[in-house]
Amino acid sequence: MWTRGRSSVVAIGLTGLALSGCGSASEPSPPTGVDGLEIPTPSLSAADFVSRIDNPLLPLVPGNTWVYRATSEDGEETITVTVLDETRRIGGVTATVVHDVVTDAEGEVLEDTRDWFAQDTEGNVWYLGEATTEYDDGRSSTEGSWEAGVDGAEAGLAMAAAPRVGDGYRMEYLRGEAEDQAAVLSLDATAIVPFGEFTGLLETEDTTPLEPGLVERKLYAKDVGLIREETISGGEEVVVLVSFEQK
Repeated sequence: MWTRGRSSVVAIGLTGLALSGCGSASEPSPPTGVDGLEIPTPSLSAADFVSRIDNPLLPLVPGNTWVYRATSEDGEETITVTVLDETRRIGGVTATVVHDVVTDAEGEVLEDTRDWFAQDTEGNVWYLGEATTEYDDGRSSTEGSWEAGVDGAEAGLAMAAAPRVGDGYRMEYLRGEAEDQAAVLSLDATAIVPFGEFTGLLETEDTTPLEPGLVERKLYAKDVGLIREETISGGEEVVVLVSFEQK
């Protein structure tokens, strides 16, 4: 989710599903799952979702805007993420639309993405898909786009209502196209980014079987969301939060 070059970031023996109508067709996502949830979920029910995403670790409220600076071996890029005042119906669920634009140092657009999220009644935020276009030397590609319920794609978990160390889950699922997964490492990490100094951070480790060896660490602050991301294996990119405007 809002990371250039990646698709926009399980339950093993779990009972008491939080989403009604979920079947058992999904593959489990390592390492441990999240109690009460089947992730990814093969079906969605509108009755399980609310209209507003106010999870404090991922506050996707219309009008909220984050600006990030991404630095890598390819140079410096800017990532601007805006929660739009528009929705999209996916599998009967009304999803919030998040617009993610990546530009290079000259302001040229490298990637333009619309991500779709929805929050369930328990406060878990689900990732329902994305429409993404990458631009390179005058060519464009929509590879990595997916939508829950289409061509076998299933909704993944973007943020748990109450993350615990050891939780592990798929953030998206379309076989061979979108298979990012996350594991919770810490609930008390600290960091300093251009936007400020933070404590009590959620730290996750993100991987994907589609790119073995690629490992990212992400930090989330309450009432802000993602503040820092670093590729610790398989690359050298560092993404830091520069500004956040809250509605």
